[in-house]
Amino acid sequence: MGGGLDLSKRVRLRELLPELYLGRWQPGHLNSITDVPGVLVHTESIQPDQDVNTGVTTILPRADWFNYSCHAAIFKFNGSGEMTGSHWIEESGTLTSPIILTTNSSIGDAFRGVYDYATKYHATKEGDVNLFAFPVVTETYDGYLNKQSRFALTPDHVVRGIRNASADAVPEGCTGGGTGMICHRFKGGTGSSSRIVPGIDSKGNSKDYTVGVLVQANYGLKEDLHIGGVPVGRILISEAQSPSSSEAPAIHGPHVDGSIIIIIATDIPLLPVQLQRLAKRATVGLSRVGGYGSNGSGDIFLAFSTAAKILMQHLEGGDLEPFKPTSFEVGTVHNETINGAFEAVADATEEAICNALCMAETMTGYKGRTVEALDLNKVREIVTKRL
Repeated sequence: MGGGLDLSKRVRLRELLPELYLGRWQPGHLNSITDVPGVLVHTESIQPDQDVNTGVTTILPRADWFNYSCHAAIFKFNGSGEMTGSHWIEESGTLTSPIILTTNSSIGDAFRGVYDYATKYHATKEGDVNLFAFPVVTETYDGYLNKQSRFALTPDHVVRGIRNASADAVPEGCTGGGTGMICHRFKGGTGSSSRIVPGIDSKGNSKDYTVGVLVQANYGLKEDLHIGGVPVGRILISEAQSPSSSEAPAIHGPHVDGSIIIIIATDIPLLPVQLQRLAKRATVGLSRVGGYGSNGSGDIFLAFSTAAKILMQHLEGGDLEPFKPTSFEVGTVHNETINGAFEAVADATEEAICNALCMAETMTGYKGRTVEALDLNKVREIVTKRL
């Protein structure tokens, strides 16, 4: 592919820049969070007219999430945002819910949607739901392109997302909760990536583990954008301001800080404290692209492991006696062997953000505002010159 590549469609980072080094670990088959065995995802955009550009992304840690929870942890790089259920994750080290990503004005409806699903499909004959769970709903702000006062998302969208979640590759760009999001002043949204990390299981056998990342990217200034270590944003600004350029130099977009939500899934057997260490490493990938956790940015990262199947707590009844400590076996890895997972999180986060930018398309939304997609031809030309 030459520097003047004419891209007739949006492509992911690896297709755009096959020469770019993206870390020592290979991606999974789909290069998506759904490469982690058992993880299911669904995205739905809600765009009834030009003014409404929003949506919802649903992540199931496992198909039988209603019966079994998993170990999880959260890291807040900058806490100007919301993630419901986070107190219980920090308290118990477990994830007891699907993970829902949407816009900030839809948190309540999304929260209700998880309970609506539980009531519709898991209630007793009397209509009770014997479940001790806290819906995990998290958000970034899409109000520049989406008229939030329309409250377009309903609980039914979340019910549908839980029902239809699949192991297919996650649609990227202007999809799901990322439909109306903006990243580094370009059209942003949903992105995903994965890495395969060779390891050893508890029996001493070789085993390939998977680390997957999904981002909802809605942060950053144009001048801070880096791809492959190249300051693409500053170069694009400089070229636009050149006397020979026919492009307008103005940087359009909202003048408020944005946010990014990063979800990390793995089948490596990890304890909550180890998962928090994994979640922290997402910061490395974010910083490579140009995020630094500005004051108004909600940069919240959640990591979970599917390795352990932990019985869900019930509101009443159940098989366990609350006053009799009862042991069960869970696996973990030696801390001395965790570096590969750290690298995988950083690399997959960087690539997932770039995939969101590369796959997003120009959008005209609320009040006729337009946010341009990243010019992939220019990105290829700029980066390949400097590799």
